[in-house]
Amino acid sequence: MSRHWLRKPWGILLLMLCLLLSGCGEQMEVIDEGQEDMAPWQTAEGEDAVEEEPQEVAITSFALAYHDGQTLDPITCGDGAQLQLTALLYEPLFQLDESFQPQPVLCSGYTVSEDGLVYTLTIRQGVLFSDGSVLDASDAAASLRRAMTSQRYGNRLGDIRQVTTRGTSEVVITLSRANSRLTALLDIPVVKDGTETDAAPIGTGPYLFITSSEGAYLAANPDWWQGRDLPVDRIELADAKDSDTILYLFTSREVQVVAADLTQGNTALTGSLDTVDLPTATMQFLGLNARRASLQEQALRQALYMGVPRETVVEGYLSGHALPAQLPLSPMAEEYPEALDMDYSLDTYQQALMTPEDGEATIQRTLTLLVNGDNASKTAVAQYLAQSLTVDGVLQVEVEALPWAEYLQALESGDFDLYYGEVRLTADWDLAALVGTGGALNFGGWSSEETDALLEACRTGGTSERLSLCRHLQEVVPIIPVCFKNDSLLTHSGTIENIQATAANIFYNFPDWIIHMADSVE
Repeated sequence: MSRHWLRKPWGILLLMLCLLLSGCGEQMEVIDEGQEDMAPWQTAEGEDAVEEEPQEVAITSFALAYHDGQTLDPITCGDGAQLQLTALLYEPLFQLDESFQPQPVLCSGYTVSEDGLVYTLTIRQGVLFSDGSVLDASDAAASLRRAMTSQRYGNRLGDIRQVTTRGTSEVVITLSRANSRLTALLDIPVVKDGTETDAAPIGTGPYLFITSSEGAYLAANPDWWQGRDLPVDRIELADAKDSDTILYLFTSREVQVVAADLTQGNTALTGSLDTVDLPTATMQFLGLNARRASLQEQALRQALYMGVPRETVVEGYLSGHALPAQLPLSPMAEEYPEALDMDYSLDTYQQALMTPEDGEATIQRTLTLLVNGDNASKTAVAQYLAQSLTVDGVLQVEVEALPWAEYLQALESGDFDLYYGEVRLTADWDLAALVGTGGALNFGGWSSEETDALLEACRTGGTSERLSLCRHLQEVVPIIPVCFKNDSLLTHSGTIENIQATAANIFYNFPDWIIHMADSVE
């Protein structure tokens, strides 16, 4: 499976009707929202759209969108463009790379107690805030404590019992349960303690926020501890209070970068664009109701697992902006066990479905597949899966599309056979809420002592324990993973090169970007 970034030129942009609303502070939760009304520059699905000739126009300034009047505190600010912008102002203790591995930034090293409950982080020395003051442990600890009670980060940090400091250089994190991948959850931006209530708190990032009579902008931080050259010394900020305004600014070339979810397949006339796909931890899957007699049969669950044509779902229904996945772990993750993947075969599925262990003919069954009818993309996927899984005379799968509120109510009451869902996992890949006994998102009621034991082993173990869990889940099939969605970073063709962004930080390698400005064009 390719692990390279996907870059494509687009004349007609496949664009979701709202901008990406999630950010680096993702937590494990059900995601399934309806579609908004189309913006004026978008065309309805099925209508003809004339592709414009590519235009490569050098820019005279580099600009990004932001919401004037809204805080830039990365822990409490709004999602979308505002949160994405903060990555240029603030830095975390760790940041996730393209394989979801935590890489140290403001933390230079750490130790873990023998019981796995106490992490001691060493704060990097010689780091200055943009006002010239020195970063110390109290700043990092204060940011973590605020994050623990925040809407954005609170759930993922729920196992942290307390955060203290040891001198000026160490932060001590005490857990209620051991977690060997805690550092993957610590991509929490750090702001200077005491400035969090400012409109733009003080940070250690490559830029600082400045307001003037001409408006707000970002200026290169002369005290940036990394000391790397930046592609531009000044970044203009264009006020945008909602996603429609951001899209308008982008299509009119007033801003040069926008992040979007392209899986919905709505069309927009935007000219020539470059697209970089950003793998996320957002999984789409089939949920199974383990309380239903028919789905208590492991052979049937295994057959359904084999009957999902994941590649077709991704290419045909998600516009290619996802990664097929047979396991509840992103294929981009370093520990994804590719050896467990099986080739899809309709014949193999039908044989598994129609040939039980005793060799007797299988009686025809009917299963209902629940989906949020407010979301056209997910409804289309559900209908395709129902068609793919149906075998005449053996199994009939019927789709029931409900409005979001009714869909969620049906899940919570267990009134379904199958459901098509989407969940945003945390980067420690903890699946307890989804398949653990009594898990908050375990709508199917799956309960297994072996599953629970393997889930706990993964929290304290490493690659071998995760492999054991994946093998187990592939055998017992409490859920059926389909794919992991990609977010997308869009730029106008020919303006920016060498982007290697991540879903957690679209400016992951910003110092390496090559931005073609008008004064550099020969």
